[in-house]
Amino acid sequence: MDINKAAVVAEIDRLFDDYEAALLRNDLAALDRYFWESPATVRYGVVENLYGAADIRAHRQRQWTPVHPERRITRRVTTTFGADMGTVSIEFSAPDTPRIGRQMQTWVRFPEGWRIVAAHVSIP
Repeated sequence: MDINKAAVVAEIDRLFDDYEAALLRNDLAALDRYFWESPATVRYGVVENLYGAADIRAHRQRQWTPVHPERRITRRVTTTFGADMGTVSIEFSAPDTPRIGRQMQTWVRFPEGWRIVAAHVSIP
């Protein structure tokens, strides 16, 4: 198995950057498109546990709080496994708080393209 094949890392990094841009502009429709459309998709947020793409989408529509507009990624690790799976782990901060947030995403390539199958966000 190829670990961190450069072309695959570049694909996931580009997608993650696009996801982050959608997050910062609070583009809910774009954010939804990144998640696998399945009841098996999981997203653990700062205060919510969401199971399934429909639950994730509904949460965003009813009580989504946009991220801090000055959110900055301070560390990122992308690891890929073969040509069709990878993880992105980041730490992030904002200028008005000393707290460091953490976010992890697991990406899988499906016939329709790359999708997030699991995500976790925490701000201790």
